[in-house]
This record gives sequence, C-alpha cells and structure tokens, in this order.
Amino acid sequence: MSLDLCRRDLLGLALTTPALIAAREAFAAETPPSSARGSIHDFDFFLGAWTVRHRRLRKRLAGDADWEEFSGMTRCQSLLGGVVNLNESLARRETGPTAGLGLRAYDARTDTWADWYLSAANPHTIDTPGIGRFVGGVGTFLSDDSFEGRPIKVRGQFRSLSPMEAQWEQAFSPDGGATWETNWIMRYSKVAG
Repeated sequence: MSLDLCRRDLLGLALTTPALIAAREAFAAETPPSSARGSIHDFDFFLGAWTVRHRRLRKRLAGDADWEEFSGMTRCQSLLGGVVNLNESLARRETGPTAGLGLRAYDARTDTWADWYLSAANPHTIDTPGIGRFVGGVGTFLSDDSFEGRPIKVRGQFRSLSPMEAQWEQAFSPDGGATWETNWIMRYSKVAG
C-alpha cells in the first residue's frame, strides 16, 4: 500500500458517526473530574491529524551527531471519555515504511499518565510504559529499560508549541538520569480540516 493510500486511510481513522459522537460526549460529561494538577484533557492539544517531521539519531549513546530525517503522519483520537488517547503513525524511513501505535491512559487516582508504543514490526511486544504527568505544559514520562544489554532510563516529553504545532522527543540516560542524550525528535504540524 502506498504512503498516500495509507495517509487517506489514516486521516479517515476516527469513528465519527453521530450516535458514537453523542455517546462519547455523554460519557465524558459523566466522568468524574480529574485532580486539580492533571486532567484527562492534558492531551487534547494532540487530537486530530498531523504531518510529522522526524529527526532520529542514527547511533544512540555513542557520542554520534548524525541524524536521520524522514516524514510521516499520525492521527490521534480520544477514547473512554478522554481517559485514553490513541494514535496510529505511519512514516517512510530510508529503510522503508514503518507503522506504530501510541497509547496513553490517564489515572486520576495517581494523577499520572502511562505512555506505551507498539511497533508494527514487532506486534507481539509493547514497550515498557513511561509514567508521568504534565507540568507547565510539558508532559514528561519516564521508564527503566535496556539498550544494547545495559540498563538505561528513557524519557519522553510531549508539548504543544502552538494550536497548529506540537513536539515529542525521546532521550536516554545511561547513568540513572544524571545526563540525557536526546535521540529522537518528532515535530507535528496539524492538518487543517
């Protein structure tokens, strides 16, 4: 399937029948309010269709400064009255097309979000979720993982730059969070409509 056909399918992803929209709105209205610090609305800025410019470090934790740049698209939708949001991403890297799914879920009891990623290249393995919250308009999510056999910390950060732009970036720390190397930056531009 071509990237253009994938894009057309992705932009039509949202379930938008009038009955379903009304049911979602009713559920959201009945959902208990979130804590004053965080909200099921933290990711509202990310809802909708976006084009994406990726910058990905070719070699991680190697002192490398060579970046791969490629483009893609994503569409994010809110589910379960805003407690969950989900985005499907498509991109074309030098090695070929890639696809993945981002899933985030809010727990009002702990005022935290969990952020997972599932790659179409490895569909039976979902990554360890980053856990975090939004402070000052920046959502920071941390997890413990491993890279090339050594333990690392992973940090993902989401932020709205304007009503039409957003950014996500990922960084690794090999020293327990004392230093961080940013290895992937995704700049989002909202698709009008």
